[in-house]
Amino acid sequence: MLDANSVLEVLRPVEDPELRKSLVELNMIRNVKIDNGAVSFTLVLTTPACPLREFIVEDCQKAVKQLPGVEEVIVDVTAETPQQKSLPDRTGIAGVKNILAISSGKGGVGKSTVAVNVAVALAHTGAQVGLIDADIYGPNAPSMLGLDNAKVVVQKTQQGDVLEPAFNQGVKLVSMGFLIDPDQPVIWRGPMLNGVIRQFLYQVEWGELDYLIVDMPPGTGDAQLTLAQAVPMAGVVIVTTPQNVALLDSRRGLKMFQQMGVPVLGLVENMSYFIPPDLPDRQYDLFGSGGGEKTSQELDIPLLGCIPLEISLRQGGDQGLPIVVADPESASAKALIAIAKQIAAKVSIAALSSK
Repeated sequence: MLDANSVLEVLRPVEDPELRKSLVELNMIRNVKIDNGAVSFTLVLTTPACPLREFIVEDCQKAVKQLPGVEEVIVDVTAETPQQKSLPDRTGIAGVKNILAISSGKGGVGKSTVAVNVAVALAHTGAQVGLIDADIYGPNAPSMLGLDNAKVVVQKTQQGDVLEPAFNQGVKLVSMGFLIDPDQPVIWRGPMLNGVIRQFLYQVEWGELDYLIVDMPPGTGDAQLTLAQAVPMAGVVIVTTPQNVALLDSRRGLKMFQQMGVPVLGLVENMSYFIPPDLPDRQYDLFGSGGGEKTSQELDIPLLGCIPLEISLRQGGDQGLPIVVADPESASAKALIAIAKQIAAKVSIAALSSK
């Protein structure tokens, strides 16, 4: 007999490929309906950016079509992003499910490019995304997100001043760049930097967010310590280039977060190779090759992806139009979108595994 129970039973062996648990047991199959041989149900994924979405849908359809009398299978895909486990000594942010950092051991490796494009890529999958530009001394996320002329609104409340973030490409953004003149240097010692990062965390009207991404300054200084000690973090992504000096510094940054008890989600190798615009089939290893893969193996952390160096990638950052929007079919955009999906998947796995 074709009914909701028989549909659930035939779907029970179908597993989430990354969690390796039954979709039915995970309560990811809901609202089963049958109408004249047409079976419909809702598939609730753990992130809108699920990298294996098409495979899961296909497996579900194949399983249900085995039932006698089934003529059509309609799968309505939605997502509920799980929330990271709270920690007793760190204060979460109301409405924010997952906080993760994009960091690097040294400057100039394209960390902000990765942070901005990952944030936009996640937002374009349907996720609610915020971005903190925590590089207080060199805030450039507003320029890269097309928000050079934006101003944050300060609201007076009983709890103090609350910032209304700027918004573009589906991403909410706060940055020191909104609070100072373009040529004004920030000449602060550590305690003042600590204060403004905490303000960006707790005194911003973030609303409901699936992911709050923090674009860190390079190194292992006050900003990293403040973030790691203040909030429960879903994890950190370390950005490097294949160059030896960058890899050495990335290892130091990685070890710092591990010592602070922050999960390392993986390594991203930026500027992996150069693709000339007039010869798109050629690749030039300007900064060496294989360094990210070797480092990931030595440190036993995932290599989330390798991003090629393209002129259009640089142009997108300069023009305030991230490459994942400006040229989504380019090699660098495809790499960044895939990396964003890998990050989202790992965050979901970590959240569900801790429950």
